[in-house]
Amino acid sequence: MPMKIRFCEHNKGKGKVIRRLEEEFPDLNIKVKSCVKQCGVCRDQPVAVVDKKKVAGKDGDELYARIVELIRKDAGAADQ
Repeated sequence: MPMKIRFCEHNKGKGKVIRRLEEEFPDLNIKVKSCVKQCGVCRDQPVAVVDKKKVAGKDGDELYARIVELIRKDAGAADQ
């Protein structure tokens, strides 16, 4: 089952992260929602909700790297 990744439409820097994820991992379930209930963090830094867990980074590149790390861990766990 593909990992669910949700972004808030108001979060800055999400576009580049989403494009990179869609290019590298086309099977992901990525959606932009009107709100992902992370308002405090969402205003201050790039954030996403990955399988109901908050993932944040100081910038879009760090957020992307953290999401990719979770994807790879999940893929490794699925292989076992």
